[in-house]
Amino acid sequence: MVPASSFKAFRPGNIVRLFAPVFFALLCPYVQPVPPEELAVTHRARSLQPGEVVLLTVECPQAIKDLKATVFGKAFWFFPKPESNAWQGLIGIDGEVKAGRYPVEIRATGIDGQPRHAAHILEIQGKQFPTRVLSVDEKYVTPPESVQERIKLESQRMDQLFASHTPRRLWDGAFFVPVTGAATSGFGRRNILNGKPRSPHWGTDFTAEVGTPVLSPNSGTVVLASELYFSGNTIIIDHGLGLFSFLAHLSRISVNEGEQVKTGQLLGRAGATGRVTGPHLHWTVRLAGARVDPLSLIAALAVE
Repeated sequence: MVPASSFKAFRPGNIVRLFAPVFFALLCPYVQPVPPEELAVTHRARSLQPGEVVLLTVECPQAIKDLKATVFGKAFWFFPKPESNAWQGLIGIDGEVKAGRYPVEIRATGIDGQPRHAAHILEIQGKQFPTRVLSVDEKYVTPPESVQERIKLESQRMDQLFASHTPRRLWDGAFFVPVTGAATSGFGRRNILNGKPRSPHWGTDFTAEVGTPVLSPNSGTVVLASELYFSGNTIIIDHGLGLFSFLAHLSRISVNEGEQVKTGQLLGRAGATGRVTGPHLHWTVRLAGARVDPLSLIAALAVE
């Protein structure tokens, strides 16, 4: 004899609940999602070492509407390459990055709203920077107490500027050296000033007599045009997407803060203001906060 409780399973309501999943599957068969198209990533650089700039190109079978990459704990922003589905971006390898394998995590959003991602490995090689010994005015090695607050405020202002991010590209095409002189002091050199170790030289110096025209290495917005304690008459240009040029030791400044400048526009005149041993132009580049060699930026964006 079948227990009365067993007949409960055959009540109409229970039958519907029991077979509903089967009926739904027949009417709406499961379709496996199609994975998004893969992103193809390539890079170009003078070398993969500390202080270098890397140009990444990301190809996608379909158009995408935005893309960024993360590596070294920093975000780097990309821009569309004209007349293609490719996007390009500059990656900065800071001057103190250690040798090793670093994955670049790339994330994009297609015009269909679907996320796409890829990974690209950068094999960073080690680099030994040379050391230079200089003699300068002692007030620039050990500044007097009376200027300590000024130095602190100027440092904070520059840190804030370099940490800012203009979400669009303001530069166009290749970069070039702002003066006609040759490079005389390379990026990353360790400094010993008046016998005292100091911070590395995170820029490149170029021969330039007092009064030599200093031209904008590319287009952008002047975000600082002022006299600073260490760098003398100084101009900082925001090129967009986290890229900045810092031009120092000028004898004259010919642009104003907030001014839009074009490639090759006169910025001022070379000089010997600030902490210097003689007239020259000092050019520093920051990329998403990374300290990189200006000459590597020129190489990465050189016209093929």
